[in-house]
Amino acid sequence: MTDAKDERRPAGELEASVLAALWAAGAPQTPGQVQLSLGADLARTTVTTILTRLHGKGVVDRRRQGRGYAYLPVRDVQDAQGLTARRMHSELDRDSDRETVLARFVAQLGPDDERVLRTLLESDGR
Repeated sequence: MTDAKDERRPAGELEASVLAALWAAGAPQTPGQVQLSLGADLARTTVTTILTRLHGKGVVDRRRQGRGYAYLPVRDVQDAQGLTARRMHSELDRDSDRETVLARFVAQLGPDDERVLRTLLESDGR
């Protein structure tokens, strides 16, 4: 029988939770502070690993605080949608043939998503 705390969370759920804690704090937070605000059964080392990965992805900045770091979200990633958009840009930047990547992305969109994308492009919805 599997214990509930041993079950794996969906990909990105922990990152989103950690980012939500940083946004809610409104000031740089240490891994220990993030751990406390999450109120979950997460080890501080797990929170530190997530913050380090988010820093590597350019989603959070960090500032030296004592022997460790305090983390804060970067300005253009203010919510879960901002994080998703940042990931999409990162993936696009990994390939030198952007046109083909974008063409294949658009080809896989459903009619509703295609309609939204057209509306955004026509209105310059940045």
